[in-house]
Amino acid sequence: PGRLAKNEFIVVVSNASISSKMKFKVTLAKKENHTELVSCVGWSGSDELYSAADDHLILKRNPNSDETTQITKLPKEVFPTDLHWFPANAGGKRLASELFVLASTDGKFHLISKSGRVEKSVEAHRGAVLMARWSHDGTALVTVGEDGQVKIWSRSGMLRHTLSQLETPVYGVAWSPDSDHVLYTNDKQMVIKPLQPTMKPIIWKAHENLILKVDWSPVNNLLLSGSEDRKYKVWDSFGRQIYSSQPHDYPITSVSWSSDGQLFAVGSFNTLRLCDKAGWSQSLEKVSTGSILNISWTSDGTQLAGACGGGQVLLAQIVDRRLEWRNIEILVQDDSQISVCDLASSFTEKLEFSQRVVKVCLGWGHVVVTTPAQCYVYTSPSWNTPAVFDLRDLSVSLLQLAEKHFLLVDNTGLQVYSYEGRSVSNPKLAGLRANVISNKCVSLSNDTLAVRNQKDEKIIHFFDALSGKEMGESSKIKHHIEIIDLALDLHGLSTHRQLAFVDKNKELYLARVGQQTSPNRIVKLGTMVSSMCWSDSCNILATVQDTKLSVWFYPSVAYVDKDTLTQTCSEREITEFGRNP
Repeated sequence: PGRLAKNEFIVVVSNASISSKMKFKVTLAKKENHTELVSCVGWSGSDELYSAADDHLILKRNPNSDETTQITKLPKEVFPTDLHWFPANAGGKRLASELFVLASTDGKFHLISKSGRVEKSVEAHRGAVLMARWSHDGTALVTVGEDGQVKIWSRSGMLRHTLSQLETPVYGVAWSPDSDHVLYTNDKQMVIKPLQPTMKPIIWKAHENLILKVDWSPVNNLLLSGSEDRKYKVWDSFGRQIYSSQPHDYPITSVSWSSDGQLFAVGSFNTLRLCDKAGWSQSLEKVSTGSILNISWTSDGTQLAGACGGGQVLLAQIVDRRLEWRNIEILVQDDSQISVCDLASSFTEKLEFSQRVVKVCLGWGHVVVTTPAQCYVYTSPSWNTPAVFDLRDLSVSLLQLAEKHFLLVDNTGLQVYSYEGRSVSNPKLAGLRANVISNKCVSLSNDTLAVRNQKDEKIIHFFDALSGKEMGESSKIKHHIEIIDLALDLHGLSTHRQLAFVDKNKELYLARVGQQTSPNRIVKLGTMVSSMCWSDSCNILATVQDTKLSVWFYPSVAYVDKDTLTQTCSEREITEFGRNP
């Protein structure tokens, strides 16, 4: 590639689908069986919703039929404050959640079975227990209370130790993705404290007023906070602010990440907001429910429930998901229908499904759709004859497409399929928690699969995409600090395959795959990189670098001559592309 003229610029088309604004379709349960403030909600699967309220009732509701069953009635002195189901995939096994923890104002937490039987009640705090959360691996429980204490308990309810003692009540708590750190609030501050006493905590002032709720996504490793200063904020795991909202009309009473880490919801008085992971608002719904005190997403991330101060249980489903790839546009109009439009031929087609649509991915002329039980693979222009196969697991967490095949991730692990619906390979990596894998820690090309190690995020493993076998110990990339994003190039021979990755210092590197003995195997391309993407047409790399959009037309020249590299890069100020490019 030659250098660009002064006023020329090449637009890079990525294989990644681009989502436009989506929104919530909000409904209120037709049968209102709670008579007082609803304090907490939680999903057991996608078709069973549990709610607890100040009327001392715990109810189970089926959102599809609106059938409601009373599970149990709590004693008069027990007012619930929080509800959290034991993680269904704890220990790497997909098991139905049969137990949830209920925090209450009497200073106790209660372990309650799915049928409503109170298995155990534990004296935990002086004053109310304000929040209780299971660790992601199911080995521990954390509680916080009005007494300012943060306590760690065993799965059976035995106290392990008191992690912190503060002078003010602790209103919010969340586990880190690896369950080795705990995030909690301290008035206006947020604290990330490791379970190991020898390690130092991270403490920073996050808001101008009392922080009411926090959340930590196990998939994207980002933090959320909501405060009485009427703002919600997004943070990275080092306490660096990524986004701060404008003040709302009322305090932020609830925040919650979706299961795939791509979206989050914010609740306030008569208000429900849907945002993308960068913090930007996708929709704002005005509802007459009072304050939304607690939000719980389904495991597939397609809908949520809200506990409302007015006594209602709010249900919200994501609709109008729009994806684009070259001349193909698809719109997920509701839970079981997709509209496909080929803009080049003005062809339109409606695809209907017997079950709700969970995941949709578009690229390379293919549309891959998963429902709770099946996977449908459509190929342009044959929209009426999809390849269909049954899913091994009912919870697909990620789809990623390459030119010749695609990656499907569920709780059984990593699976590569052809576009004919045939299983190609099943790569295995010891200790892999498939339910928290995101596009930033796995990348697929026609011949190679790259996966970041979850226990040591400095290491990247490479697999043969066709056989599923790991390429060997010597082929691994071992970086000096944690890697936060990675992407394989999508064209050329397997012997020339390259991986671009960004580390936690936001430095961009380019590495040769499988050429561990080559000199200059890893070269540095840039700094202050917040996003990157390979073109699906040729091996051109685009990055958002500080305040600029940088396009590397021939990045592999960096292995040979870094001086030439600058001549193959074009830069434009990012402000030219709008407020949130």
